[in-house]
Amino acid sequence: MKYQGSCHCGKTAFEVEGQLESVMECNCSICRRKGTQLWFVPRTALTLKTPEDALTSYTFNKHAIHHKFCPVCGVTTFAYGTMPDGTPMAAINARCLDDVDLSQLKHNFYNGKDA
Repeated sequence: MKYQGSCHCGKTAFEVEGQLESVMECNCSICRRKGTQLWFVPRTALTLKTPEDALTSYTFNKHAIHHKFCPVCGVTTFAYGTMPDGTPMAAINARCLDDVDLSQLKHNFYNGKDA
């Protein structure tokens, strides 16, 4: 299935293809503050509709995950990283997807605070 997504102001837009059945909620310092609900997909499943250089990136701790956000409204739409096997991945903020009922998805909790 193909999903459309964007930040609040619409300056950052994207589409992502895959089976959205569950999201991960993490309690690390950044996810807890943002309230993201993440859907992990292969990087190739994400297609930007706006230029990547229009986004701002934030890294912290081990600098392994590049959190991408809109420089206008500040909403984090997705992040780039790698799967444990080294495959490039995108962590999509499911809260930024159009017409998705988050209450219908399985929520997996991850203790990133102590990881």
